[in-house]
Amino acid sequence: MIKLGNLKLKNRIFLAPMAGINDIAFRILCRKAGSGLVYTGMINPLTEQKLELWDKPAIQLFSRSEKGIYEFIKKHDKDASLWDFNLGCPAPNAKNQGVGSYLSDLKVIEKTLKIIRKSTKKPVTIKIRISENNYKILKLAEKYCDAICIHPRTSKQMYSGNPDLKYALDLKKKTKLPVIYSGNVNEKNCSDLLQKFDFVMIGRNAIGNPGVFSKLTGKKIKLEFKDYLKLAKKYKLYFSQIKLQAMNFTKNQKDAKEMRRKLILAKNIEDIRKVYSII
Repeated sequence: MIKLGNLKLKNRIFLAPMAGINDIAFRILCRKAGSGLVYTGMINPLTEQKLELWDKPAIQLFSRSEKGIYEFIKKHDKDASLWDFNLGCPAPNAKNQGVGSYLSDLKVIEKTLKIIRKSTKKPVTIKIRISENNYKILKLAEKYCDAICIHPRTSKQMYSGNPDLKYALDLKKKTKLPVIYSGNVNEKNCSDLLQKFDFVMIGRNAIGNPGVFSKLTGKKIKLEFKDYLKLAKKYKLYFSQIKLQAMNFTKNQKDAKEMRRKLILAKNIEDIRKVYSII
């Protein structure tokens, strides 16, 4: 049995946190396909939105202060496998809010990690990108976290260019914490990366393709959009979210372009069912 802190895991391959993608139906599919751990997208601890956490995912928080974190964790701790603090999101809206990879105030980062650590006995992780503060953040993580996740690109790079594997390996050498590697993980390089790092995360290669986990873990299960739709209806997800995922799942279809054209025009679930020939 593999462990991350006090959390027992079936394997070392995770679904990376992705805003707008990791709804409960998609997380459950990835779990069924073999993912050892699934993350939510970024969640503001001050949110008033209803959260679907029945699958007990790793919950990723973003914030620029410790405000509301204690109360949020106490409310949802029973629903979490672990807690992650995001310092890696490079999106423009993260820049506008001063969160994710744009939060550079070390005092705020330490206060936030400290309150997260005090609020839970579950494992705590932190996700970072390449920045001038990383080795200072690493020292803070060693005080409060059970693991650190590195996506070795800069904020400016977003998701373009090749991840800097050498940078990630150098960071791993400088800490005793387990390191989760993130960035272009796929079927071809996953095995090699698992020899270099303690865990890996798969993000964009899993979008519309939860089966990537079954291929990597040897689990004999085939999952399709109809399986997602069944779960989406069970958890009463919004039509806009279901339509987004329907678009994502076309990437493995032979007539993907035509399907996407029809899905753009879809106005209800029945329209989507017709595109996928779901009776």
